[in-house]
Amino acid sequence: MLNKKHNRLAVAIAAMMFAGAATAQVKIAYIDPLSGAFANVGEGGLKQFKEIADYVNQKGGVVGQKLEIVPFDNKGSPQESLINLKSATDQGIRYITQGNGSGAAHALVEAVNKWNARNPDKTVLYFNYAAVDPTLTNEKCSFWHFRFDANSDMKMEAITSFMVNDKKIKKVYIIGQDYAHGHQVAKAAKEMLAKKRPDIKIVGEDLHPIGRTKDFAPYVAKIKSSGADTVITGNWGNDLSLLIKAAKDSGLKAKFYTYYAGGLGTPTAMGAAGDGLVVQLTEWHMNVQPNKAEKFANDFNKKYWPPNEFYYLRVNTMVTMVAKAMNDAKSVDPLKVARQLEDMRFEADNGEVWMRKSDHQLIQPLYISIFAKQDGKTVKYDTEHTGFGFKTLASISARDSQLPTSCIMERP
Repeated sequence: MLNKKHNRLAVAIAAMMFAGAATAQVKIAYIDPLSGAFANVGEGGLKQFKEIADYVNQKGGVVGQKLEIVPFDNKGSPQESLINLKSATDQGIRYITQGNGSGAAHALVEAVNKWNARNPDKTVLYFNYAAVDPTLTNEKCSFWHFRFDANSDMKMEAITSFMVNDKKIKKVYIIGQDYAHGHQVAKAAKEMLAKKRPDIKIVGEDLHPIGRTKDFAPYVAKIKSSGADTVITGNWGNDLSLLIKAAKDSGLKAKFYTYYAGGLGTPTAMGAAGDGLVVQLTEWHMNVQPNKAEKFANDFNKKYWPPNEFYYLRVNTMVTMVAKAMNDAKSVDPLKVARQLEDMRFEADNGEVWMRKSDHQLIQPLYISIFAKQDGKTVKYDTEHTGFGFKTLASISARDSQLPTSCIMERP
């Protein structure tokens, strides 16, 4: 009788342990703006993270566990990001991701480095999907930080190499957000154009408060009066949408070279006025050929439009690479996962990519595309139901997209 009771107890304990294992989760803290001026960007990114996490979970998850994306609202602030990080570590979360704002990224890298030095048995790994300040993978590089977006200099190298072949470009105006990213964009644009096309004149430069400018008409008036035929901007979110809208309202005919014209709300702000005038540099867009992400993107758009469309291919690349690293390492320990990610080559939906070990910068193909009328051929898909989408002008191979790094990495 006693043995039977023990057997039943053992079975019950085993069942509870199995149930616990089946529902175990690997959590990634998503630290981005979910309120304030850039809430729409943060909310759009969160939907993408959750969708690709669901996809990974449907394929078996990671080491027998499910991925869970846990949202934290940093309000676009570096200080709030640090509060979010503490909340995440208090909950035992060992992975974080962030993208919108290099200021927040710098704060997080420094804080993660300090945390890991104090807590070697509770290390945290930071996956950066959109903060593109080059210093994050150069002089401020960290073993605990991996970037899955091309950095600002890589993007500007591609853009200026394309621009130099357009002999119509004579006068360039630079406008950006007044923080690390905006300063880096302006600096790189001036230096690279001076080397590649010294005949091009920089006729003006403005850096405006990030997320606080509601009326860009005064800035556009300065651009018009300068006689600029081309504008370079690293603006994102509402700061780009409102700038483009002001340019449209004023009748400005200058061509815009951007990093984020395909982002939430900007295509709608452009409308027909952006046709043939707005260029972007991205790792993917809906009309690339071949388009391996087509089905995933269409399914996402049906589910989330309005207001969100699939935009960040790199989020898919990042989450699926991280899942592969965990499964290959047979571990969810951040140190083992980090070592597995280093030098990983991966077949993403935009081609082969690899995580450069020397600085933890993802090297991937890039595309230059222009906003153009939907024609069912080169522009098969429009964006935000505008009747206009992006058409590829040039593609840059992963090998050609990389730049040298000055990173001297300290390794655990």
